[in-house]
Amino acid sequence: MPHPRLGRPRQALEAALLALVAMGPLIVRRSRWYLSSPVPVSDQPWFVNAVIAIATERSPARLLSDLHDVERQFGRQRVERDEARVLDLDLLAYDDEVCGDGAALLPHPRLTERAFVLLPLREVAPQWRHPLSGQCVGDLIAALPGHQIARPMLACD
Repeated sequence: MPHPRLGRPRQALEAALLALVAMGPLIVRRSRWYLSSPVPVSDQPWFVNAVIAIATERSPARLLSDLHDVERQFGRQRVERDEARVLDLDLLAYDDEVCGDGAALLPHPRLTERAFVLLPLREVAPQWRHPLSGQCVGDLIAALPGHQIARPMLACD
């Protein structure tokens, strides 16, 4: 459903990517857009997702801060977890870094539980391995519960 100010979700996401690039990071690879059911299951509308790989000199904490700045530019207010939101930008991984404290938890603690993350991640980094478990992205996808739906968007979506 179009947002009154931002337009259709894919348009808003494209604009958010441009806002991020304007801050300095360079997009190296990008997955297709995915349409996915809400996780956890709710009556929220389906989401549009993608994964990008970037080149940056920023620290993980600074990069996460930049992502949150972009979210705020698009009207996101962080009030409660899993709430409806205009935009949600996550830092999934940063090379092979592991960080368990502070704002930038790495790798993202729930990335292994979500088809809408792992399917586009496989497009961007098919050889990626979880730095803690050593599992490859294909094995993580195979272990997902069957009720999650994430599919590449069509031009007419």
